[in-house]
Amino acid sequence: MPDLTLVPGAEVVRTTAIATTPVKGLALASPATVWLGVTGIETDRAFFLIDDRGHMVNGKALGDLVRVVADVDDPPTRLSLRFPDGSLVSGEVHLGPWVQVRFFRSEFAAPTVVGPWSEALSEYCGRSLRLCRTPSARPGVDRGVRGGVTLMSEESLRMLADAAGLESVDGRRFRMTFTVSGAGPHAEDGWIGSQVAIGDAVVRVNGLVGRCSVTTRNPGSGAVDLPTLHILQSYRGHVPSDEGLPFGVYGEVVRPGEVRVGDPIRVVDDGRVAPERGR
Repeated sequence: MPDLTLVPGAEVVRTTAIATTPVKGLALASPATVWLGVTGIETDRAFFLIDDRGHMVNGKALGDLVRVVADVDDPPTRLSLRFPDGSLVSGEVHLGPWVQVRFFRSEFAAPTVVGPWSEALSEYCGRSLRLCRTPSARPGVDRGVRGGVTLMSEESLRMLADAAGLESVDGRRFRMTFTVSGAGPHAEDGWIGSQVAIGDAVVRVNGLVGRCSVTTRNPGSGAVDLPTLHILQSYRGHVPSDEGLPFGVYGEVVRPGEVRVGDPIRVVDDGRVAPERGR
């Protein structure tokens, strides 16, 4: 059977942006090419921060984190943080004692990271923070392996902008792995339960991504400057979802492969893996 058409008569749907960060909550990088492994991009959210209680901390509480740029090698054995004043904190990653952490509604053990980063981030944010390594048993952090990849369309962003009375909305607010174009507004909702070929990889789409207050923050400054949740409620509040105020989808990698900006995206039949793309 032929691949399913996302929008009848539409042009090819393509990947237009990739977003990733080595440390959850910090500034997003926009690589042109990534490798999707069985758990997603290996270096994506490879580290996260906790407070004195062991609770995960991200941009919801500390918007200034988005102004810190992290860089890591692959595999993640050396980490660098560049702060807004230009200072750089860098070194080899060594794991310390494991601690019990609370990550949204989940609790699990994760290793702390020994080095200068926790102190530097604590000083920068004005509160005690500890850097942890995301354990291999829990990749994709937010939703585990089932949510190692997230995706949204530019058309969905345009619909959100229209609802907000704005010319455009910066997609970085939503911190999604892939942004695509050509799918139609919220067409990605209809991909749940299907396999989506993205470049050389194949992802099974498992559900809708519920949004939180981090989307209200400017992705460059970290300041709260857009009532994203109220806007979503105004036109997406009726959408059935296990997660509130859905925008975009999440999924798991069923066939690893390379994905590049500009790669075509195809929805394939349930249970059928798309053929390898010719090189």
